[in-house]
Amino acid sequence: MLDSSGFDLWANGYDQSVRLSEEAKEYPFAGYKDVLNRIYNRIRKGNGKKILDIGFGTGILAKKLYDDGVKIYGMDFSPEMLRLAGAKMPNAVLLCHDFSKGFPSELEDEKFDFIICTYAIHHLTEEEKTGFLQETKKYLVPGGEILVGDVAFETRRELDECRQRAGEEWDDEECYLIAEELAKAFPDMEFERVSYCSGICRF
Repeated sequence: MLDSSGFDLWANGYDQSVRLSEEAKEYPFAGYKDVLNRIYNRIRKGNGKKILDIGFGTGILAKKLYDDGVKIYGMDFSPEMLRLAGAKMPNAVLLCHDFSKGFPSELEDEKFDFIICTYAIHHLTEEEKTGFLQETKKYLVPGGEILVGDVAFETRRELDECRQRAGEEWDDEECYLIAEELAKAFPDMEFERVSYCSGICRF
């Protein structure tokens, strides 16, 4: 897994890397724009006023919401990603923090209408995902939602099929979402498939 310095080195070329993979409809970013658009529309339809973006990267989705007047909070462990996103959103509250270590103390008294995490939670193991999502729920207002968009599959079989299709491009260090397995801990979770290798989980 890349550490923060690895992401710092990738930051300036990240959006371009995503675009090339997404346009070619290839793993891992096939469906990327649709994932972000559907999450954006869900937040706007739900009249979200205050959101937390976990692992915001260069701030593509957060910036669109920021421009709509949504109050943006975010955490990312890459100082360079934070610098790039902060330049786009000077009034956002952006924290340099590794979410694999839980939530920073700066957020302990905050509640959010929506908490989003796009293309980041795959850095947690299955057990870590469950614990982290359970903790994340504590930061929602009543009726709030967690929206997780990522490389994701409904079943283990679909993941295996994607692994075979990806061949040498497959990243064995990442732990992708499998909806039917995550649903054992979160029976009320809803899964929306977006492409053969992407989807959105709603909690």
